[in-house]
Amino acid sequence: MTGASAAAVRHYDRAIDALLHFRAEVDTEAAAALAESPGFPMGNVLSAYLGLLTTEAEDARAARARFGAFLRGTDESALPPRERAHLAAVRALLGGDFLTCGALLAEIAVAYPRDALALAAGHQVDFFTGDARMLRDRIGGALNAWREDDPHFGHLLGMYAFGLEEAGHYDRSEEVGLRAVELNPRDVWGIHAVVHTYEMQGRFGDGLRYLDARVRDWSEGTFFNVHNWWHYCLYALETGDVPRVLAIYDAALAGGRSCMELLDAAALLWRLHLEGSDQHERWRALADAWPPLVAEPFYAFNDMHAVMSYVGAGRIGAAEKLVAEREAYAARPRPGVTNHDMTLRVGLPVCRAITAFGRGDHEAVVDLLHPIRHRVNAFGGSHAQRDAVQRTLLESALRAGRHDLARVLVSERIWVRPCSPYNWLKQASLADALGDGAAAALARARAGELARSG
Repeated sequence: MTGASAAAVRHYDRAIDALLHFRAEVDTEAAAALAESPGFPMGNVLSAYLGLLTTEAEDARAARARFGAFLRGTDESALPPRERAHLAAVRALLGGDFLTCGALLAEIAVAYPRDALALAAGHQVDFFTGDARMLRDRIGGALNAWREDDPHFGHLLGMYAFGLEEAGHYDRSEEVGLRAVELNPRDVWGIHAVVHTYEMQGRFGDGLRYLDARVRDWSEGTFFNVHNWWHYCLYALETGDVPRVLAIYDAALAGGRSCMELLDAAALLWRLHLEGSDQHERWRALADAWPPLVAEPFYAFNDMHAVMSYVGAGRIGAAEKLVAEREAYAARPRPGVTNHDMTLRVGLPVCRAITAFGRGDHEAVVDLLHPIRHRVNAFGGSHAQRDAVQRTLLESALRAGRHDLARVLVSERIWVRPCSPYNWLKQASLADALGDGAAAALARARAGELARSG
């Protein structure tokens, strides 16, 4: 690495280790590296990735200013190829082009498959763009260059396990994820990959037991504490234990300030909202927190959760205002800005649908969501997170009396996850709507049996 003192390199290495563990020390170590060697190219690259991958506009603005100042004092032609390649990837990200950044990081991984920063940053870009194939193959393509005794081999397995899960290879993702956590019990991304696998299979009991057995490894000291508690709550919701979910919400999810924390809180309360649970005071706090974070367009996935919060708090006007702002943003061509396409293709239809749900216009919800239900991955997140959209479509289909569509949606869910109590409760709701009391009773009995056995 060019331009770095020995002390700066030590701080950089510690920062990469903290990044792979999702620990807050990544920021202090990255800053310490630059304090030692302000012109250190890879230190500036790391700092830029950290600022741009929070999905918050203010962090991105600060990262652009810092990186621009660095570039003005740097002779790029004197740098080695790997460092020049990272500068190009950061430039793309600074310009809002997540897809080009991800492609450039993939090229770096081909030439330098042991570049942990290229792999980790690329993995996050794949997550933010909902690219399941690259979540799997970016890491899988580099693994043969690593050895099992490498200190961060387990972290690569944790990332790979998540990619396998998002690509639908559940047996393999469980196997690889468990191995990652065996190698490093505090690998929260590896734990998270196993948890996602159980969620996708409807194995909520296994998920609760897995998280309970490792609670000290995932519940403190990382950026991922809140998100893993969110996963815990999804499992608890399957058991029907709403008081437990709300207790965890108040202890772990309420009071978040970052977009990642707020969207987890909104996604959980929205699931309760769909089932008729009024959490007005909790929604009010969320609705108060979102405005400065979505004051300008940056990431459509965040916009969806802000709209959920406004609707949940009864602030339909605020939801409509945000939708109107994004419509104005989407109306102007912005070549190379990934979020523009995300907003146009998925973000706006979803935000309009959630607003329509708040108005009770369930026909509009169905008309907006049904055509895009198979491409909602295009605005990022995981299958588990995007299930909020699918549940909204199903609930509106039931409430609008669109029974044929509701039957298809319920059937799809049951045949993928037959052990999910939620799916059987929706089967019961559909049977009730069709006047088939016997079928409804059988479906509710099945849901209760599954909840108890799980």
